[in-house]
Amino acid sequence: MGKGLREAYREEIAFQFPVYTYRNRQYRKEVDMVKKFLILSLFCLLAMSQSAKAEDSEPIQLAIFNPIQIVPETDSINGARLSLFYTVNKDVSGLSLVWLGVNRATGDVKGVEIGLGNWVEGSSYGLQAGLLNHAGKRFVGLQYGAVNITEGDFTGIQWGFVNWTEGFMHGSRCGVVNISKGQSAGADLGIVNYNDGSFNGFQGGFFNYAAEMRGVQLGLVNYTKSLNGLQIGLGNYNGNKEPLEFMVLVNWSF
Repeated sequence: MGKGLREAYREEIAFQFPVYTYRNRQYRKEVDMVKKFLILSLFCLLAMSQSAKAEDSEPIQLAIFNPIQIVPETDSINGARLSLFYTVNKDVSGLSLVWLGVNRATGDVKGVEIGLGNWVEGSSYGLQAGLLNHAGKRFVGLQYGAVNITEGDFTGIQWGFVNWTEGFMHGSRCGVVNISKGQSAGADLGIVNYNDGSFNGFQGGFFNYAAEMRGVQLGLVNYTKSLNGLQIGLGNYNGNKEPLEFMVLVNWSF
C-alpha cells in the first residue's frame, strides 16, 4: 500500500511539474516584457521631457541688468518680461517693459515692447515704443520712437524723427527723415524723404527723392531718376526727361 501511494505521488508530480514549469516560464516572459516596456517608456518620457524643456518658454522674466535675471538669456519668454535696466532673452511673446534701459531679444518678438530701447535681432510683430527701436529682420506693426530701424521688410507704420528701412517697405512713415533702401509702397511724410529703390505712392516733404517714382511727389524740391506720375513743388527734376527734365511748380510723366 505504501509502495502504491509513492508510485501514485510520483506520477502526479511527473504530470504536474511540466505544467508548473511551463506556466512559470510564461510568467517570467511576461514579467520581462513588462520590464522592457517600462524601461522603454521611461526613456521615451525622458527624451520627450528634455525636448519639451528645450522648446518650452517661461511665463515671466524679472531682471535688473543681465545677467541678473531669473530666466537665462538663452531661454524664451511667453508672457511678461519686466526689467529695470537691461534684459536679454531668445524669443519673446507678450509684454516687454523696461524702466530705464533696453529690451533685447536674440530671436523673434511678438507683442508689445516699451523702453528706452527695443532691440530685436530677429523679426518683430506688434508694437515697439522707445527712443530706439530695431528689428534685425522683418517688422509688422507700429514702430514709435525717435529712431526706428528695420533691416528687413517692413509692413505697417513708422513714426519718429528718423525712420529707416533696408528691405521692402509697405505702409506709411511720418518723421523728420524717412529713408528706404529697397522698394516702397505707401506714403512718406517728412522733411526729407529718401528712397533708393522704386517708390509707389505718395511722398510729401521739403525734399523728396526716389530712384524710380510711381505716384505723386509734393514738396519744395522733388527729384527722381524715372517718373511715372506727378511732381508738385518749387523745383521738380525728372531724370527720364519726358516731357521735360526740369520744371517749376509742376512736372509730370505718364
